[in-house]
Amino acid sequence: MTKTRKRNILVATAVISVIVLLILFVVTPAMAVQGIIGAAKAGDAAALEERVDFPALRASLKDELNARMRAEVREQLRGEDPGLAALGMILAPSLMDSAVDVFVTPDAVAAMVSSAEAPGVKDDGASDSGNDGDIRRSYGFRDPNTFVVTLTDPDKAGQPLKLLLERRNLVQWKLAGVDLPDRV
Repeated sequence: MTKTRKRNILVATAVISVIVLLILFVVTPAMAVQGIIGAAKAGDAAALEERVDFPALRASLKDELNARMRAEVREQLRGEDPGLAALGMILAPSLMDSAVDVFVTPDAVAAMVSSAEAPGVKDDGASDSGNDGDIRRSYGFRDPNTFVVTLTDPDKAGQPLKLLLERRNLVQWKLAGVDLPDRV
């Protein structure tokens, strides 16, 4: 074999390797999302437990809810009864943490995927259609190791719920976080 032929084979192998890695980079999170959606539709708790990092998801939801609660309490501190608001600021995080630990279950994740609402959060006057066919999904990367699935209920278009999938290895992704809508 000539040097040129060896070089061409090496270049072709490198190009094919890069293409395969790019395909894996794009396809594997999409497959993980479809697995989560399929398990949610089927009500398969065991499959959801394999695809969701529940401790990380709970921690993410606690952070989101506690940040929102602190902002609301700060608003109330400026209001008429700052003493009561300060007491709420002290007690609320532990109550919120306990509630999240109870509410974030495989069934709650299935409902979240189907309704684009965080577990335990219901909008007053919102219909609970439970029909995930109406939920719009968009996909994208936040960074190379975080894939974002944005779920939007057409009735609440300004309130998307973002599911955060994190890379566990080259080809495995797990639901590990959530970004709540600005107003729940």
